[in-house]
Amino acid sequence: MNDGAPNGADINRIILESSCDALGSAMVVCGRDDTILFASRTMLQYFPVPSEMLLPGTRLRDFLGAVYDTGVRPGTVPENSRRRTNREDWIAEHMALHWRERYENVERAGRTRWVSMRKRRLSNGIGILSITDVSDQRKRDEQLQTDLERVELTEEILDVQPNPICVKDRNLNYIAVNKAFCLIHDLSQDAILGRSAWDLVDSELAERFEHSDRRVLETGKPHSEAEHIVRADGSDLWVLTRKYRVGMPGRHFVVTCMSDVTDIAGWYNGSEDGSAPSGGLQINDYSIFAPAQNFYDPFRALNVQQLVEAGSMIETLPARGLRVLLASADRLTEDRLVARLRGSGLEACAVRNLDELTAFGMAAESAGVKLDILLLDGAFPDGQHIPGAWRNCPVVTVESDQDAAAVLTEVFRVCAERPQASPLLQSDWSISFEDEGTASVPVSQVDVLVAEDNQINQFVFTQILEGLGVSHRIAANGREAVELWHELQPALVLMDVSMPVMNGFDATVAIRTAEKARNDRTPIIAVTAQALDIDLEQCKRSGMDDHIMKPVSPDMIEAVLRKFMPVMAMRTAG
Repeated sequence: MNDGAPNGADINRIILESSCDALGSAMVVCGRDDTILFASRTMLQYFPVPSEMLLPGTRLRDFLGAVYDTGVRPGTVPENSRRRTNREDWIAEHMALHWRERYENVERAGRTRWVSMRKRRLSNGIGILSITDVSDQRKRDEQLQTDLERVELTEEILDVQPNPICVKDRNLNYIAVNKAFCLIHDLSQDAILGRSAWDLVDSELAERFEHSDRRVLETGKPHSEAEHIVRADGSDLWVLTRKYRVGMPGRHFVVTCMSDVTDIAGWYNGSEDGSAPSGGLQINDYSIFAPAQNFYDPFRALNVQQLVEAGSMIETLPARGLRVLLASADRLTEDRLVARLRGSGLEACAVRNLDELTAFGMAAESAGVKLDILLLDGAFPDGQHIPGAWRNCPVVTVESDQDAAAVLTEVFRVCAERPQASPLLQSDWSISFEDEGTASVPVSQVDVLVAEDNQINQFVFTQILEGLGVSHRIAANGREAVELWHELQPALVLMDVSMPVMNGFDATVAIRTAEKARNDRTPIIAVTAQALDIDLEQCKRSGMDDHIMKPVSPDMIEAVLRKFMPVMAMRTAG
């Protein structure tokens, strides 16, 4: 195409008009002298200029002036903008743009319309301008940007909330979690998103969570219950869990908000008579809280190598509970370390100053109670005056921020280096000859059968039982425990209540059913997480004889052996 009107010009115009109609765009073609050679009728849909302004031969400057006069022109500034361009400046600016070799931009044309402008100047001087309406795309982009900003703001608001919050989709996979929820699990958001409760908690709890989630999704009725949670760091969390359904039909989500009531559950005074002005917080009624999830693994802080190194220490621990005294003026350090020591089967208490320490030592000496170890906080007042062997017990210095697991390992190490009596002395066992004439029972091939699916806990059981000189076998699930019970006829079963394939309750029922035809009974002891409220009634109904809490200690195991294994007592005594 050139400045002249070659043969077939009408055909070219018809083709260009049809193309613009089909593409929903407008086009203007200018010659080297800036006169219009072709302008599509669709241009009137964008700029309501007089129709004669689209005729060939019209000056481009006149066409741009008519566009400016309509008020609907590219580059329209917002109403609140202070920038205003006069007519001549706007025409000169766009004339200069038409002479650029290439120019593309998305500009506002009016208050609600956006157009995409593409300008080309060919080597022969012909200029081509194409205009396309992109208002819908622009609105979608703006809406997407607004949504992203809203999502970011929502995430920031949720992350600063002290209450754990999570959102699940129709498949009950986590699609949003806040930082407080991640802290419970001690996992990052990426490690939780896209997974379900079955990947994060025990199967029994996951089944219970899924049941309430499904009910909320199907009925739309909110669900609420009180729960007791143990965080990954071992601390307790008492919450009121509420679940809601949000979203549109076909796109429903479940939002779970756990309202932390730990700090508002109750208050008690610091002294029994109520005279002390300060005190602490307590739960008024623990029974209203249903067992939730215990995310605290007492052996999580210890890697396998540390456990291997501590193996010989565990073997040499005395039969009685070690007596440990902590000297620390820091209340938080006292609460943290004493709770951990007691949870590991040790007898532990604390003093807060030198006077209390002296009085404690005199009282213990007069009562004939011997301490095994004194833990001395590095910041303890006048701690430099305490000798290295205080009242014939070793003194170990600890720091207020020291990991409790490391402190426990150091206690084991120091006590292991001291000469100790054998944990199971023959003189400690009593021999019973009662009911010698009763029917004989099957001879046990092992002393203890341990049903435990966690590998680290299996290692701990092995170390303790080997240290006590007790033969044992490990079952990785409830079904395997039942099979090994039939095969080995153990004298005692330590049964973890939460296991894959078959849980401890069902395994116990299976064993009790089989015992009816054998006329004998194997003691079965339930093993459960330390702070998880076990259903003792369910233990009794399934046929369990007793229960112990994790983390297990040599004292716990020895107490169980003494209570439920008189046959082994005879064999140990010779």
